[in-house]
Amino acid sequence: MGIITSISTWIIPCFLLIVLSVAVLRKVPAYELFVEGGKEGVKMAFSLLPFLVGMIVAISILRSSGAMEAFINFISPVLLFIGFPPDIVPLALIRPISGTAALGMTTELIATHGPDSFIGRLASTMQGSTDTTLYVLTVYFGAVGIKKMRYALKVGLLADLIAILSSVVLVKMVFG
Repeated sequence: MGIITSISTWIIPCFLLIVLSVAVLRKVPAYELFVEGGKEGVKMAFSLLPFLVGMIVAISILRSSGAMEAFINFISPVLLFIGFPPDIVPLALIRPISGTAALGMTTELIATHGPDSFIGRLASTMQGSTDTTLYVLTVYFGAVGIKKMRYALKVGLLADLIAILSSVVLVKMVFG
């Protein structure tokens, strides 16, 4: 067994032992605080549930209605002219909304085109360089009660757009 495997096997139990030892030395009621944190976590999970259900429903409607495919067919000539593969558009549109849906699309693209294809490499790069902006804003801002998120939304979506375009350019430069 290698040193990295040994470290990864023992790091969490050692960390927990250190935390519990410090709590005992400082006479902190660790178990009671743990239970209290768990209660707050459950309350937080229930408060996030409506936001998560809303996001899941919106994604399902977008995919099932055929609206995404119609949009891609409409803009395909422009995309091909500028060198942006139309196959990657669903991933670029879904990634800011849902990480799980984007991961499913990335898996599907890699299964269809292959991991060493331009599309496979581009999907992997986009998956790693973009974020689930709308999901993050909905869940985290909703959890703390922030209502005005327009600047965060603009900056987050702009960062995603830059990451998507940069992914295409960089994958073309490196693997093109």
